Amino acid sequence: MRAGMLFAWVLGITICAGAGGADRGITNTSRSPDTKLRSVDIGDVRWTSGFWAERFDVCHKMMIPNMWRLLQDPEISHAYDNFLVAAGKKKGRHRGPKWHDGDFYKWLEAAAFVYGITKDEQLNRQMDQIIDVVGKAQREDGYIHTPVIISQRGRAPATTEFRNRLAFETYNMGHLMTCACIHHRATGKTTLVRIAKKAADFLYTLYQKSPEILANNAICPSHYMGIIELYRTRGDPKYLELAQGLIDSRDLVEAGTDHNQDRIPFRQQTQAVGHAVRANYLYAGAADVYAETGDRSLMRALDSIWRDVAYRKMYVTGATGALYDGASPDGSKAHSSIQLVHQAYGRPYQLPNVTAYNESCATVGFAMWNWRMLSITAEARFADLLELALYNGVLSSISLDGKQYFYTNPLRRVDELPFELRWSRKRQAYIGCFCCPPNVVRTIAEVAGYAYSLSDEGVWVNLYGGNVLDTELPDGSKIKLTQQTDYPWDGTIRIKVDEVPQRAFAVFLRIPGWAGGTTVKVNDKLAGSNPKTGQYFKIKRKWSAGDLIELALPMPVQLIEANPLVEEVRNQVAVKRGPVVYCLESFDLRDGVRVADVAVSWTGKFRAHFDDDLLGGIGVLEGEALALPAHDWGDTLYREVSPRRPSAVDIRLIPYYAWGNRGESEMTVWMPVR
Repeated sequence: MRAGMLFAWVLGITICAGAGGADRGITNTSRSPDTKLRSVDIGDVRWTSGFWAERFDVCHKMMIPNMWRLLQDPEISHAYDNFLVAAGKKKGRHRGPKWHDGDFYKWLEAAAFVYGITKDEQLNRQMDQIIDVVGKAQREDGYIHTPVIISQRGRAPATTEFRNRLAFETYNMGHLMTCACIHHRATGKTTLVRIAKKAADFLYTLYQKSPEILANNAICPSHYMGIIELYRTRGDPKYLELAQGLIDSRDLVEAGTDHNQDRIPFRQQTQAVGHAVRANYLYAGAADVYAETGDRSLMRALDSIWRDVAYRKMYVTGATGALYDGASPDGSKAHSSIQLVHQAYGRPYQLPNVTAYNESCATVGFAMWNWRMLSITAEARFADLLELALYNGVLSSISLDGKQYFYTNPLRRVDELPFELRWSRKRQAYIGCFCCPPNVVRTIAEVAGYAYSLSDEGVWVNLYGGNVLDTELPDGSKIKLTQQTDYPWDGTIRIKVDEVPQRAFAVFLRIPGWAGGTTVKVNDKLAGSNPKTGQYFKIKRKWSAGDLIELALPMPVQLIEANPLVEEVRNQVAVKRGPVVYCLESFDLRDGVRVADVAVSWTGKFRAHFDDDLLGGIGVLEGEALALPAHDWGDTLYREVSPRRPSAVDIRLIPYYAWGNRGESEMTVWMPVR
């Protein structure tokens, strides 16, 4: 046995035997050799008040039950119905997209995480019933994919597996594995983990026989993350071997494409290319493999690709995947090598607004990738983008009442377009391609799992919100903190120390990149000077119960400009306060003024306040802008500039995530500046 495999085998025994604190989190990096941070256990963070407490409450009481109603209704979704047919509990055929199993597992993961915090017994019983059906749908050899199983049970017993890479078999199994690990950590039960283990064993056997088959069927490779999480949960070293092999075997793909990020070997890639959801899932999975192996060639690729996204291809909202359809390698001299790419990353700085694609799943994938990079490096730049994506790119995907969904997330909406777009420009109660809604719901359910991290040095505060942290440090000592704040509407955060060990330890506070001039006090005395933005601020001391940390993050209204190469927003600005990006919606303009006619001043002042009567209570910005008289362009494409005297107009900006909740409207994030 090789030394590395021996280490993995010993590590596996340790994990199975119980690794102490922080082994039941959103990801279990408690024994990952190449991470600096560990997750807190599910249930160790409870939202108590404010922004995320409200969103979590809506998730628990509205998003999860409403989505279950959709998923189990055979006249709407077919997802649960497919499992019933595959399990032999009813007759029928497979209906819906081939990735529908994965949609269902995402919802089940959200339910499991919420149960882990609330101990809602109704959810517990519901999950038990569902898992029983899923288990009966699985073949004895571990294969589980309802389209194929239903065909094999019915009129096409000769249907074979993995004959079409767009069947999403490994994608579905990957979400099963991730869901199973969360369910196990939240409930202590092994019912779903046993199903996931059989599926992983099936993939391992197939990998040993024909690695090229799995290489050619790695579409939206959620199974990279799923297999690693199963390895962390079960401790079986063959799962780590499988995950490593799946990354390596991408080089075996026949006729690879940028669409699927397999045209060139992964370790040679330096830019984000192709289908953004597939890309972000791949990058998150590769980060997981690095966390367990320390393969520096993976990290070199991941860091280069991350910089390409963060500095050249990401929207101001944290969304990614700019284009409905693109080409790659774009502009190649070898014209025959250029391929069509759906929901594409596109060129650097190619960030349209009205036609922005920004699939919700891509933003979720970007958040998962940043979380893993944060765990590996403990660098605040990844937490900053995780937060940006959560508040803006993720939350915009679902209505405030939790019942309607966006598939794409544009940064501008106009009433009339001279062309059609593939997806609706307003939220819908159900989307035929239902991958995004449950992905968004599970992400909202799991935000508490991102709020804190642990290390041997102490506690890391990643996200701010009213909550209680009641957990154990890696050495088993108890710690309890209570956080009080109106963040993101106010930058004052108070963290009360309720229970601590006798020894000294550190509290690391994330100082966001936008928070210049931050101050930190402990028991009303300054703790150091000039905390640096975009970093964690370390306070190490011997703490006592009753100690109070006060963090003051300045929250001025900021006008944001883009790199001049982002041609669509030249001479325009976006408005941001704290982590929240704001937008102008036509509801908030006087009659006769259109969104396109409004400009803001470089010197304009906005007043931030909380409006209890708007959209259930929300932070808004109010100020004065300029409105140009409207001109009817008709069929005119170009015309001579004519003087137009602007008039002052009062405007109100709302958070981008809240737009589209008052009916159809025009909207823009970027506005001309004068």
